This record gives sequence, C-alpha cells and structure tokens, in this order.
Amino acid sequence: MKEMVKRTAVVTLAGVMAAGMLTGCGSKTLDGTKTVATIDGTDIPLGIVSLYARQQQEQTTAMYLSFMGSADNIWDTSDDSGETYGEQAVDSSLKAVELMYLLKEKAADYNVEITDDEETAIADAASQFMSDNSEETIKELGVTEDQVKTLLELRTIQQKIHDSIVAEGNITVSDDEANQSSFTYVSISTSGDDITDDEKAEKKEQAQEILDKMKEDPTADMSEVAKEVDDSYSAVQGNFTAKENDDDEDEDSSAYPEEVLTVLRGLTEGEVASDIIETDTGYYVVRLDKVLDEDATASKRESLKSSKEEDYYTETTDGWLDDADVKEVKKVLKTLKITDSHTFTAPTATPTPEVTEEPEATEAPAATETPEATETPAATETPEATETPEAAETPATTETPAPTATQAAK
Repeated sequence: MKEMVKRTAVVTLAGVMAAGMLTGCGSKTLDGTKTVATIDGTDIPLGIVSLYARQQQEQTTAMYLSFMGSADNIWDTSDDSGETYGEQAVDSSLKAVELMYLLKEKAADYNVEITDDEETAIADAASQFMSDNSEETIKELGVTEDQVKTLLELRTIQQKIHDSIVAEGNITVSDDEANQSSFTYVSISTSGDDITDDEKAEKKEQAQEILDKMKEDPTADMSEVAKEVDDSYSAVQGNFTAKENDDDEDEDSSAYPEEVLTVLRGLTEGEVASDIIETDTGYYVVRLDKVLDEDATASKRESLKSSKEEDYYTETTDGWLDDADVKEVKKVLKTLKITDSHTFTAPTATPTPEVTEEPEATEAPAATETPEATETPAATETPEATETPEAAETPATTETPAPTATQAAK
C-alpha cells in the first residue's frame, strides 16, 4: 500500500512567476542554503533552483492531468540516455537559473534595472509567499524569503532584457517567407495495407466525379459537391507558402504532399486543377482560392518573426553561457529530486456562493416569496501546462508580482 504522505501548500508568485499555487506531496526537507553552482564567481543557492524546478514540475503535472487525465509515471520514466525525466528537469532548471544570473550580469549593458516600485512589489510578494505557507512547506522547498525575492528579481530582469537583446538582431521577415496562398481541397485516402486495387480504382473514380462537377462550376461549394458523391467526403481549406523554399520548418507547406503544392503554385486565382492529383496516400481535387491571402500572410509573418527572435535570443544567450565560468556542484544538485512519489500540483480554490437577499416581509399574513437560488459556483480553471518536463523557455512579459494565497490539501 502506498504511503499516504502529507500535502503542503505553496502560494503562487504571480506576475513574473508563471507557476500557480503549489501543493507539495512529500516529507523530505532540503538544505537550500548550499551552493549548487557558481557563475563568474557568483554563488547560486540550491533553494532558488528548487523553487524554480517545482514551478516547472507543477506546470507539467497540470498539463498531463488536463490532456491525459493522469499524472502518474512521468518523472521516474527514463529515455534512451538512461536519465529519468525528473533528473532531466532538475538539470534544465539549474541551466535556466544559471542563465538568469548571467542576464543579471548583462543588465547594465542594456540599461535594465529593477525600479523602486518593482522592488517594493517583489518584497511584498516574497513576504506574502512566506506567510501564506507552513514552516513544513518552506522546509520541503528549502527556500528562504531572500531567495524568493532573488528569484523574482531574476525573472523580472530576464523579461525586461529579453526584448532589448532581440532588438539587436534587427529581425525581419521577407515577403517570400511570409506570403501565403489559400486553397480548398478534397482528399480521398488510399492508405492502409488492407485496401484493394478495386477499392483504389473506385476512389479514383469518385475523385474524378468531384473534379468534373467542380470544372462545371469552379465557384461551387466543394464540400457539397463532395458529399453528393459520397456523404463521408468533405472539403478542407488550407494555406501554403506561395513561393517554394527549402525551409524544413515551414509547417504550413510541409503539411501537404509536394505533388499538391507543385500543382497549386501553377494555378491562377479561382482555378480548379485540371487533373486529379495522385499521391502515395490518396487522390486530391484542389482549387486555388487566393494567390495572396492577406490574413494568413499577416499571421505567418508574425509567427515567423517571433520564431526568429527566439532563435536569435537563444543563440545569443547560449554563446554567453559558453563563455561564462560555470562550476556546478553535482553532489548538491543530486539532493534535489523530482519523482513520481514527490509531486507538486496547484490546488484551486472554490468560490463561495453569493448570498441571496432575504425576501421582503409582506403586510398580509400571506407567505413570503421563496428566495432565488444561488448559482452553482463555476469551476476554477486548470493551470496552464508546459509542453515538456524540461524547464520553461523564456517567459512572456507579465505584470508586477502579486501573490495569491491557497489552502493546504490533504
């Protein structure tokens, strides 16, 4: 029988701290005062790495609960390297904190500093964090109030310096990279080991029938035309990069077979392809709707710019880390463990139902009206999840921290 371990409450460090309220499930204490690494001569205490790592653990647990319905068997699972995901999460958390310390060194070069108002808000948030949590919880995290303040300051600097670093890159997106065309298509699958030649031939005839009808009226609703042939068929709209390029990360274009893209790039606006397009996986009937889809192009330009900016930021900061004098104390780091038996989650408070007003008394002895029923309190939202058990990437800009209290869950 699994040991029933107590749960301890941790409040959120809202604003620069992305994690929600944490509930720890474990009993071990951690000496957060020990130095886990030094970077350019500056000591990094284990408590700061612990608090950051538990933030990542909570977010990943929330993601699994939201999408998989269970958060069992995450951290003790190993990959091909032999390391567990819990061990990898601890390592990546240390790397993330090392970067924060390095960015603090670089802050003056970018005229980045913590303002008096931010300093006050951070101090208030750290104080609230400590007062809203039990002594047992703080011991489990191995964190002091000064360390909470330090992590908040580091995250604030990281967010403020991010845009300044990216601005140096003068990132641009060309029209050839961004311009998107839109099209409508019907895809009839022929994939599968059990499909016969006769079945393929029948599907090809159906594709030809759809194509013939679309040629008669290229402006027709392709979904309706497809359903006339077979009720299970329907048309889909898609986008692709108008100019062919060699970018393997062009997700919009790579979603479609090359045979389809080649035909589409040779069509004029509103034109239906003259022939069925046959691929290894099926038959396509296509119509080019817009040579230049302005909405899709604007969206693509924005996403490409964001991706390029993050690539530039990562390349720049990775270079700084490579040049920095970093010494890690592995013996100390190993005392911080993320396992399936020691988890952190984010409890959510249930709102108190609104109190209804008492019915007014009537003069006559008639019965008063029945008070209106209160509404059932809405369920709180599930915390946002991170994509992987690894440390989160550069956080998006958030507001000044304002802690939120929670209660311990048993």
